[in-house]
Amino acid sequence: MECAAKGRADSCVPGPPKRRCGNCGAVAYCSLTHQKLHWNDHKEECGRFEQQMQRADLLSDLPFSFSKSSGLVGFERQLTRCSFLASSGLHRKALWKFECSCWAVAASLDNNSRLNDGWDLPSSLCPCSEPRSCISTCLQSWEDYYRWRGLPFNSPAAMLLHWPLTIFHCFQLYTSQSLISATSDKLHIHYLGPEKELSQLAVFGELRALLPCVQLQIEFVGPGVPQFRDGETIKIDTYLQCSDGSCSCKSSCQQRSSLPNSVVTLKLHKGFYHEKYRYMDTHPQLVIAPNAGITAYPSWLPSIELISEMNIPAIFTDFCEEAAFLAARCICTVTGRPLSIPIQVNPFRQPMVMEDQALYLPCYSNCFLFGM
Repeated sequence: MECAAKGRADSCVPGPPKRRCGNCGAVAYCSLTHQKLHWNDHKEECGRFEQQMQRADLLSDLPFSFSKSSGLVGFERQLTRCSFLASSGLHRKALWKFECSCWAVAASLDNNSRLNDGWDLPSSLCPCSEPRSCISTCLQSWEDYYRWRGLPFNSPAAMLLHWPLTIFHCFQLYTSQSLISATSDKLHIHYLGPEKELSQLAVFGELRALLPCVQLQIEFVGPGVPQFRDGETIKIDTYLQCSDGSCSCKSSCQQRSSLPNSVVTLKLHKGFYHEKYRYMDTHPQLVIAPNAGITAYPSWLPSIELISEMNIPAIFTDFCEEAAFLAARCICTVTGRPLSIPIQVNPFRQPMVMEDQALYLPCYSNCFLFGM
């Protein structure tokens, strides 16, 4: 974290900025002088930041034992991602290595999506096989999902499963508005701007359990897709395996469902959505853009215009409420219409705060969502 007034005047006082705005508490400064210099820029956002900081307790209210000490930000943090993964025996292992800052994701994208990796967890801590029962009610929280899957709340599986669970939640939101059919046996999704999840594609196999009897095709589109993987198709018809040698998940006949459509098909496209859409095979029923950062990347504007012209339901997520606020304002300006789904907390956000953020605002992967 850096001083919010860095580069505007004299050099910053050495060391981390420990002086925080007395109103919102979200912005840090190296000195009183720099705080005063920054006030004209900060005063418009200060009240908004103050309201967003008040939701920190709500966002950290998760059922997991490991999320209690990791839901703090800045100097208050008691548990880092690396220390948590190390204490769980998962540090730099398989799919988990991409969850801490000491591992470079870019260098790993040539390893066939890590589809051969497993959970590196015992069967009691991960969903490695078919669910014991079908989904009888809508899943509204991590607690609902863990109980349905028979997982204890000390299982770290949610650290990876927030990707497919966020897709499932977006699907539920639009089916509740009758904008997407809840009974169709086919679902085509365009998934925009993938980055880290390109190294964790195997976790999307959990959508087989969440959307049984649905022929699901997800097309990943973004500049983060490596050139040599442009056009690659991946079919997932198994679950991630656990570390127990005698578990039934090691048997292919146990792994593969008897349901004919229980396959998730993924296809990768390198490039911006507005440039690649005309060459794609499917017309989507839903567009999802996780952790979009719309105002940080001008390249989003023509894609938003395209989605608006297509008149297709689209949901964006972002790390913090401020990013969602700025993105929603941008979308409404471009489309001239209000949001179809207002900014709201994603119940399936990743249950550990992001590290090395510019502000003290509570920040989680896939934290807030909103739709157009």
